[in-house]
Amino acid sequence: MNSRVDPSGAGNRFPDALRRLSPGWLATWCLPVLVVLMGLLPVAALGQAPAAQGGTLPPLTLNIGLDGVGQPKDVDIAIQVLFAITLLSLAPSIVLLMTCFSRIIIVLSFVRNALTLQGAPANQVIIGLSLFLTYFVMEPVWSKIQVNALQPYMEKRISSTQAIDEASKPIRAFMLRQTRPADVELFVELAKLPGTSPDNLPLRVVIPAFIISELRTAFQMGFLIFVPFILIDIVVATVLMSMGMMMMPPATIALPLKILLFVLVDGWSLIVRSLLLSFGI
Repeated sequence: MNSRVDPSGAGNRFPDALRRLSPGWLATWCLPVLVVLMGLLPVAALGQAPAAQGGTLPPLTLNIGLDGVGQPKDVDIAIQVLFAITLLSLAPSIVLLMTCFSRIIIVLSFVRNALTLQGAPANQVIIGLSLFLTYFVMEPVWSKIQVNALQPYMEKRISSTQAIDEASKPIRAFMLRQTRPADVELFVELAKLPGTSPDNLPLRVVIPAFIISELRTAFQMGFLIFVPFILIDIVVATVLMSMGMMMMPPATIALPLKILLFVLVDGWSLIVRSLLLSFGI
């Protein structure tokens, strides 16, 4: 008698699976699940109780503004926080455009390019050195702002408008001291301002004139830095041509000579000293 055999064996596995569902298996797996479900029912009932008693749950609201402020002191604190956040967002622009940071970092970048070094010193080192030199140069200005503007304002002796005016005076004096008169006259003429003293010039005239003067001074110093290194390149190229070594790249020999010359003359000290003296320190 021939019997039909299922090649996949699916017909035999299904009864075996049913036979494995013994009462012990049900007690082991199904009873804990039922206990957990029964424990969750009171929690769900408690969650629906306020809705059933009061109708609807109170909405969750988020208040951003001054609606919850009850006293004028709270309003003042909120305005101070807003002013601090605004200063933090404008801090990079203030550091870049109204201090000596631009001149310093441009000159240091010229030094690295003149040495034909791509990654030494790294950008982080150049930026960090520029920031610390900027703090060194601008520290007297910050001290005047602290004494004349911030402290009186925090002690409630002057208003916010007077504090801004007092804080702008040391910065304006520093920028005008580093700015060429021709650049100031250019923006005064473009702004069509009447004749006035430099101390009364608005910042919208002083700041762009200061930036142009800083770029001009930084490029002048960068040119003077490039001159000795260009002479080294010319001498090396001439020597190699005279020796018939035309296939030898001049940069291969000029690079160690540049580094050696820069180290022997204590180049970093000379560069930093020249930068600081250029600000009248």
